[in-house]
Amino acid sequence: MLALSALATMDHIPGTDISLTVPYAAEGPGPMFNTLGEQDNVPVVEISGEPVDETAGALEMTTVSVRTNMTLAQAMGRWLTTDDTLVPIEQVFPPDMSEKEIEQSNQQAFTSSEAAATVAAMNHLGRPVQIVVADTIEDSAAVDHIEAEDVIIAVDGQPVDQPGQVQEQVRAKSPGEEITLTVRRGGDEVEETIPLGENPQDPGAPMLGILMTSEPTDGIDVEYNLQDVGGPSAGMIFSLAVIDKLSPGELNGGRHVAGTGTISEDGTVGPIGGIVHKVRAAEEKGTELFLAPADNCTEAISRDHGDMVIAKVTTLDDAITAMADFDAGRDVEECS
Repeated sequence: MLALSALATMDHIPGTDISLTVPYAAEGPGPMFNTLGEQDNVPVVEISGEPVDETAGALEMTTVSVRTNMTLAQAMGRWLTTDDTLVPIEQVFPPDMSEKEIEQSNQQAFTSSEAAATVAAMNHLGRPVQIVVADTIEDSAAVDHIEAEDVIIAVDGQPVDQPGQVQEQVRAKSPGEEITLTVRRGGDEVEETIPLGENPQDPGAPMLGILMTSEPTDGIDVEYNLQDVGGPSAGMIFSLAVIDKLSPGELNGGRHVAGTGTISEDGTVGPIGGIVHKVRAAEEKGTELFLAPADNCTEAISRDHGDMVIAKVTTLDDAITAMADFDAGRDVEECS
């Protein structure tokens, strides 16, 4: 019995490389970041090229903590003594992807999310944007054709100004087909015709292999300085922070607001994972209003959230309306 107890707390068999960790990950409340504030003395959302408006209160980005490489005893301990959720490790680290492929996929997700956040914010503010290449993916079709800092102005002769438009044109083709990008490189306009590759994570799907971001054309530069924290689920909150900093008044009414949700370039807010843990973290931090994607509402209110109001949002405009209504004392469309 003692031997079995000892094995339950070990992460490998002594003298061997045989792992004794369980194939599960524990998800729980993660740290929160005020997108109107600073992290390590650097603005979380940094805007240059134009004076920013004064902000107050908080627009908190919420996260989920993930624990892996747990022994049986550790996993059981988290299940019995915390509100953590145990999920199969495959949900965190897909077994059919290499470490390098996972890293590339995450990088693409972060870059796409930040670009969409900028586009959605600029669309709300009525400011034009342009597509800037952030990087190319190693060994992809775009290498030797496209360079970082290229500005994409057309795809197959069709003018584009948002990354989603480029992605739509790529998805309409098959691996091996050619696509022609017109880019502004320095002071020159260049055409590059590229045979599309195949997405290693989605066999049969085409892949160009570029990371795109969006920049306003009027000289404003938007940077998100959380070093890959947050991912796609931070999109809506990032957009709201940009809007708040570039428009008069306080978007949140100076209140303590938190939220989560993906953002599309057209301002649509999408569902995310782990919302029960994000709601818990927000409630424990004294958040007054939580902005939740409509498709996550049932799960968001499934556990006690005290006096914190959980608003149902489908679009960026819904989130802005919810904050205005809450600050003015009007009824907020809540999750129910």
